Amino acid sequence: MKRIFFFLFFGCSQCTAQINPAHITIARDSFGVPHIFAPTDAEVAYGLAWAHAEDDFGTLQMVVLSGKAKLGTALGKKGAEADYVINLLRIRKTVEEQWNTLSPDFIALIQGYVQGLNAYAKAHPSEVTYKKAFPFNEKDYLTAAVFSVSLFCGVDNVLPQILGGKVTTLPGFNSQGSNAFAMNSAKTTTGESFLAINAHQPMEGPVAFYEAHLQSEEGWNMLGGLFPGGCLIFHGTNEYLGWAHTVNYQDKIDVYQLEINPANKNQYRFDGEWINLEENKARLKVKGVPVLINKKICWSKYGATLKTSNGVFSIRVPATMDIKAMEEWYRMNKAKNFTEFYHALSMTSLPMFNIMYADRYDTIFYMSNGKIPRRNPDPKYNWRSTLPGNTSATLWTEFKPISELPQYVNPPSGYLFNTNHSPFLATDSNYNLNRNKFDRNDGYETYHNNRSQRVTELINGDKVDYNGFKKIKFDQQLPKQLKYSYGIDSMLNLNAADYPVFNDVIRNFQAWDRKATADSKGAAVFILTYDYVRKKLNGVPPRQITKTEAVETYQYVHDYMMEHFGKTDVVLGDIQKLIRGDDVRPAWGLPDVLTAAYTNSYKNGMLKVISGDAYICFVRYPKDGGLPMIESVNTFGASMHPDSPHYKDQMTMFQNQQTKHMTLDKAEVLKTAEKIYHPG
Repeated sequence: MKRIFFFLFFGCSQCTAQINPAHITIARDSFGVPHIFAPTDAEVAYGLAWAHAEDDFGTLQMVVLSGKAKLGTALGKKGAEADYVINLLRIRKTVEEQWNTLSPDFIALIQGYVQGLNAYAKAHPSEVTYKKAFPFNEKDYLTAAVFSVSLFCGVDNVLPQILGGKVTTLPGFNSQGSNAFAMNSAKTTTGESFLAINAHQPMEGPVAFYEAHLQSEEGWNMLGGLFPGGCLIFHGTNEYLGWAHTVNYQDKIDVYQLEINPANKNQYRFDGEWINLEENKARLKVKGVPVLINKKICWSKYGATLKTSNGVFSIRVPATMDIKAMEEWYRMNKAKNFTEFYHALSMTSLPMFNIMYADRYDTIFYMSNGKIPRRNPDPKYNWRSTLPGNTSATLWTEFKPISELPQYVNPPSGYLFNTNHSPFLATDSNYNLNRNKFDRNDGYETYHNNRSQRVTELINGDKVDYNGFKKIKFDQQLPKQLKYSYGIDSMLNLNAADYPVFNDVIRNFQAWDRKATADSKGAAVFILTYDYVRKKLNGVPPRQITKTEAVETYQYVHDYMMEHFGKTDVVLGDIQKLIRGDDVRPAWGLPDVLTAAYTNSYKNGMLKVISGDAYICFVRYPKDGGLPMIESVNTFGASMHPDSPHYKDQMTMFQNQQTKHMTLDKAEVLKTAEKIYHPG
């Protein structure tokens, strides 16, 4: 569900003056990336909506439906499940209640965005696939935004666990994620600050990054990545500063088991009293079903409540209690220095994401950001497990200020990094934060993963030049000490001569240099090993695989290669493919290397890369205070239309780990643009 719905950050249109498209300029560069110029921020947002619709209107229509809780009309049962969750979490109700807390300039921004998308739909009726989508409004927009963030904060994990009778804590280790690095003059040979933005996301579809440049005469000049439906940049750079996001894994959601009254199944005990559950109905429309489906939704003092055969459970989700996450991003977009940026973060409305920051003033900063509840410290409550839902002692009602979150500013080492690992392992060991000074109930990560372990091998006491900085991000080597959940030492220690049937597979694996290159035989064995072991041991606590399991795994790899390729002398690129339309190419990358790749089955035994290394942006802030030097690459291209020249024009660069020049300079953009026009 997360992959379908993390894209839901989306728009509105009925309460602002009608925007004149003639005031808006869209300049497409040689790669089709839109650069939007207009007098006001709202007009820029209108232009962004229009440009993005030209490139991917199909996805944007799904975005609109999500805000109306009408995905079931397009996606059938799967969409209706999402619509039900929106109702269950009372997201629209929260939007209505908190609407007046939004700032007028932010409301104007989202009004401009949705006005642009509604205008595109009106101008292109033949492209409107889902008639229920348009028109839509600003409250639809915020409903979708809050829902999206709540999914990314764990709702999509916890609900299936509750309904399936498997209520457990949220996962602590996840090898998927993103990379972010920042260095200042204490570490760089040039005395400049460097920033690497490297999201590991699906390469196509509703959560693939879209690149854009947004510039108004109201002080907004930002370039970077956003998801379909975004009315601003989620991470990137302006003239003064930039930041990168990676996913973090603090405890973002709490689960409670209610004590139900034996004499009344609709009552639960709270502080010694029986209290009625609030009940309502979600009216769901499902594609292909001629009538509305009414599904009961319940609410307790803790929040959304589910009745199951194993008990009655409530979930409490900080992400659904604050509608201002997008506004916080807007303030980050427009910050001109670290003080303004930090003030934006102090809203603590953005409920998650690590934030890696660098600026033209030689400041680097990292924070494990979150909307963290102030939980009861009594050790009898295990906040990483199911909690008793019968007492105010477990009902938190306030959140920690930014000052209590793990953060670094300009460590003497001169560098900071995060690869979805522990915030207490973010720089040189001499300057890392002491995790014992932070509340363990917050659930911060404490581990290295393969990518972070590899970074510690790459960064030593020497200063780094710009090319060296980029090489860290593009590194394809696994660390000396592997950090996967299941250890494979037993596979590496087998005597190949004892297994003549598949001794060549064993030798290829044992000779592997642990690089995730497309021409690697060892990497080919590893990707099949990884998938097999992960599926076989699903749900088993981390451990070393046994010798018997090692032999079984080698046999599987041998049989798989012989069945699908007729030989065992294959390389990673024979199995793993980067695919855009009918263009199929050998692909590098493995799970949890810095150039990560994650796959699904394709055909004839091949695997298709569906996520991993995706939008990449490097920023170099000159010492003289001029505009930052920017280079970037996206996996495929700016357009989702197969007949567009920009459907896959970045694909070769991406494969070759090359980048394109980008700029915040309006004059340069207009001088070199491939196409300049107004919406309409």
